[in-house]
Amino acid sequence: MEKIKCKGAITDGKGTFSIEEIEVDSPSFDEVLVKIKAAGICHTDYDSLNWGKQMILGHEGAGVVEKIGRNVKDLNEGDSVILNWAIPCGHCFQCKKGNHNICENNSPVTGRNNRGHAHYGGTIFQGQNVDRSFNLGTLSEYALVKKGAVVKNNSTKMSFAAASIIGCGVMTGYGSVVHAAKVKRDSNVVVIGAGGVGLNVIQAARICGAKRIIVIDVKESRYEMAKKMGATDFILADKTDRGLLNASAKVKELLDGRSADYAFECTAVAALGAAPLAMIRNGGTAVQVSGIEEEITIDMNLFEWDKKYINPLYGKCKPQIDFPAIVHCYENQELLLEELVTRTYSLSQLTEAFHDLLQGKNAKGVIEF
Repeated sequence: MEKIKCKGAITDGKGTFSIEEIEVDSPSFDEVLVKIKAAGICHTDYDSLNWGKQMILGHEGAGVVEKIGRNVKDLNEGDSVILNWAIPCGHCFQCKKGNHNICENNSPVTGRNNRGHAHYGGTIFQGQNVDRSFNLGTLSEYALVKKGAVVKNNSTKMSFAAASIIGCGVMTGYGSVVHAAKVKRDSNVVVIGAGGVGLNVIQAARICGAKRIIVIDVKESRYEMAKKMGATDFILADKTDRGLLNASAKVKELLDGRSADYAFECTAVAALGAAPLAMIRNGGTAVQVSGIEEEITIDMNLFEWDKKYINPLYGKCKPQIDFPAIVHCYENQELLLEELVTRTYSLSQLTEAFHDLLQGKNAKGVIEF
């Protein structure tokens, strides 16, 4: 089988990575070879440096179809595509219920082989198969993926950098609002954290017609971008405000004595896991967007009364439906994507990109190939 030699970022799973030459196979019957044009960078990519597994980094990406397997009927060479890491098998218990994001067979998070470890072959490093982060490995010049990981992008004006971030951060924020919480028109929304995911929660709340979108963050510098995305109010949080209880009192003041209808936690800070419950009225909905995976203690008084707390994965994504919907919102100038990409880097600048990520310098940083 013909192989392509290219460059990719590989972690040893012990905290470091390097840019190496790899070999990528031609696609088999149900695979697609994608020439990566851009790959988004998020905290999960940095975290994966310490997952104890050698693999090619990256799980957000966009590019062009280079080759297709013989059983791939709905794509052609040269198509512009967005990659999706929640690859449904189509026949497990969850897929049959329409829960493609929590597929029991293919998901790198909820499936049998979890923690972002790919279980498909086809990529070689130093003569051995190497795994691909989230079954993709987008921090590489080429990625060999299953056809279920590929969604055609019909936009003629969207940059590859903007397209690349749809596959995780944008989808997670958008879907948490639209699918998980089902935010209603004229409602009041609180967003805790105005990073990459939080900014897309703000946008989706605006698209849903929320009346007030109150953003809480410890960095005042994030207010301008949050306002551009649709925030109506900003509360500068104090890091000593345990559980953001003081901030929640300010929310209540802004809303004339009643707390918000919805609140979204988008920081991944374990100490703030219960914070959205403090922001919502009786009967309101709290959403844990950022994927906290630690043991936390919750004061059950925060649940009083009739409050809901949900923890959706990937915004309950159905990629073949949701990605085109997001592209449609972009085409109609409802969803800002180009503006979210505040800096681009080359693959050789990945160390700098990670540094800027940890310093919170970008709304979204992207590697361009």
